[in-house]
Amino acid sequence: MQKIIFSFFKIAIILYVLLCSVLYFFQEKIIFLPTKLNPNFQFKFNPSFEERNFITSDGKKLNGLLFKAENSKGLIFYLHGNAGNLSSWGFAAETYTRLHYDVFILDYRGYGKSEGKIKNQQQLFDDVTLVYNTLKKEYVENSIIITGYSIGSGIASYLAGTNHPNMLILQAPYYNLSDMMRQKMPFIPTFILKYKLENNLYLQNCNCPVYLFHGKEDTIIPFQSSQKLQKECKCVSQLILLDNLGHNGMNENSMYQSEIEKILQ
Repeated sequence: MQKIIFSFFKIAIILYVLLCSVLYFFQEKIIFLPTKLNPNFQFKFNPSFEERNFITSDGKKLNGLLFKAENSKGLIFYLHGNAGNLSSWGFAAETYTRLHYDVFILDYRGYGKSEGKIKNQQQLFDDVTLVYNTLKKEYVENSIIITGYSIGSGIASYLAGTNHPNMLILQAPYYNLSDMMRQKMPFIPTFILKYKLENNLYLQNCNCPVYLFHGKEDTIIPFQSSQKLQKECKCVSQLILLDNLGHNGMNENSMYQSEIEKILQ
């Protein structure tokens, strides 16, 4: 019986170590769910837009769309969620262009027409910083509003904390990804996570107003994550919880559109 029990625990440990190894080496495929586009793909959106390309320090091309508004008040620098690409995320622009803000949306490495693959957190930060610095040559920084949705919230709060935008808007933000991992997979040690994306720390460095939006029915990132951020981060001006909204579709939500109009005006 002792041998059977010992063999059982031995197999369990081997399987556990194997699972942790798989999660460590393949976590990019779990966290980031890009959809590629043919380089010749033609975007079609109602607001007028320009396609922009940026070359990273290692020679990869990043693709983004700049939507133009009439009588523009500034720029919404938008960092999207972990799935899809600009062909679907581009529709979010209309929510902001109708409020007279230009909108720039970037596809991360491996998404849409953007080249390369996401390999580590600092690479992700360096890429968005490069693009942000380029757009600062066209827009006065105090007219730029950084916005991040879901996975993009951690990138957005990092960017806001290392720059001086007019405002930061986070949609369905997590506290940090280690906290998310403890919620979803409490049996896995968080030290294997390469992407911490620590909203709770980055927001401490923000010197601009921060607005949090979260759907009350969000089962992917529970709204309690935003409540924790509001409680710990003095820069958070307001948390707005949206009724009858899950994780997706925030930009199209009527309550969100009403509240964001008040903030941007």
